[in-house]
Amino acid sequence: MQVNFGNKGLVKLYETGKCRKYKIPEKLIRSFVIVVEMLKASDTIYDLWKEPSLNFERLKGHEHRYSVRLDRKYRLEMEIEWENEEKTVGEIFLKDISLHYGE
Repeated sequence: MQVNFGNKGLVKLYETGKCRKYKIPEKLIRSFVIVVEMLKASDTIYDLWKEPSLNFERLKGHEHRYSVRLDRKYRLEMEIEWENEEKTVGEIFLKDISLHYGE
């Protein structure tokens, strides 16, 4: 699936490993890069569901907003524009890194 960055801070974090907006630990930055590569390598949504460590899920109250786990505390939020009726293939727009459940 195609992955796009909907946030300049995420682009900088992905390319350089540093960003003023995201003051997160080095280990989390590595997890972020690995997850982005996994998203890029996926062909369908089933590839993401098969990886239990991602805990891919739709966010409540949002029709096209989803998240994947970076670690126990942080999640990567994204929007997906589906390209087919079955909602298995789409274009991913990475939006933000957030605390899971606002902790």
